[in-house]
Parts: sequence; C-alpha cells; structure tokens
Amino acid sequence: MPENDYLSTREAAIALGISLGTVQKMVETGVLEAWKTEGGHRRIPSAAIRERLAQRQGGKTNSTTLDVLVAEDNPMNRKLLEFALAPLGVTIASAENGLQAVTAASDGAAMFDLILMDVRMPEMDGIAATRRIREIEAEQGRPRCPIVAFTGNAFNEDRQQCLDAGMDDFLTKPVDFSELDRILRTWLPAASAPAAAVAPAVAQAA
Repeated sequence: MPENDYLSTREAAIALGISLGTVQKMVETGVLEAWKTEGGHRRIPSAAIRERLAQRQGGKTNSTTLDVLVAEDNPMNRKLLEFALAPLGVTIASAENGLQAVTAASDGAAMFDLILMDVRMPEMDGIAATRRIREIEAEQGRPRCPIVAFTGNAFNEDRQQCLDAGMDDFLTKPVDFSELDRILRTWLPAASAPAAAVAPAVAQAA
C-alpha cells in the first residue's frame, strides 16, 4: 500500500480528535480497519478515516467544486490540513516545497480557490513562492487567489513580511482547528462544514 494511503494510529487519533487509546480499541475490536507492517506497527487506511469524518459531518458535502493547494513540507501538518479539508468536499492538491507550489499555481489548468502556504520550506520558502505566484497572476491576468500563511512565527514583523509578499491571512502552528475554521469560512464561504469538528488536537510546527 502506498505510503500516503495510510495513517499511523497516532495520526488517526489526531485527525479524528480522539485519544490514542480509543483508536487502538477501535482497531482491536474491528471497528476501524487496520493492517500491520513487518515491524508490527498498525497502519490505518486513509479512506477509513475520511469515511468516519464524513459520517461525523452528517455526510454533508458541497456541490460546488473548490480547489485548495496545501503547500507544507512537514508530512504530519500536511495530513492534518488535508483531513480537515476532506469533509468539505474540496479537491486538494499538495506541494512539499515552494517550487512545487509555484509550479502547481502556475499550471494553466489549475485555478485554486485557496492556497495554504507554509512560510518555511526547502527549495523556495513561502514568502518567495507567494511573490512569484502574485507575479504570475499579474502576467497572466488571473484573478487573485487567497493565500494564507501557515507559520510558527506569530511576531508582528513576520506577519508584515507575509502581507508584503502578497499573503492575505495567517494560520499559526501548531494547528488550531477553530482558527482554521475561521480561515475556511472567510476565504471559502461556499464550504459550510466546520473544520473545527475534525479535531481540537495539534501538530507540531515544522
């Protein structure tokens, strides 16, 4: 099974907003599907977690297709953001560094409704990536896509640097799901399901 198709029990607990012990009990009783690696570690298919998140949302999805780019080099943070977005029925694209984010955003076929941009990434940081995306929008006459900084830096000067680069809002690390809910309601008004219902847990900053 490909690496991106499963979660560890700890990651599943964070995504579902329940204790690790509860997840382990669900696995032991067969409530939650899981399989073992050669090292004896349990792995839970991502699809099973998405299904439970959808059930928690009452099966609500939005008929309007929304496209979100998650640019984050930390796998745990990336997974948490993706799972928070999954119940909204959005199409999610991922980038592991700034160069990938610019490439995805400049693709002629891609028109994102929102970009969640990690500030510190390899190859090209989020500040430089945002500047380049804004240049591409101007060059190609594209509408301005909301870009939200995803950062562990909460100082005013850091926020100002993000604004100066062309970012529109801020989401701090560790992930605060109530704040993510505010971000989504502000910049994706067509998506009505609350992200805060996914989990009150956090991921460590990269």
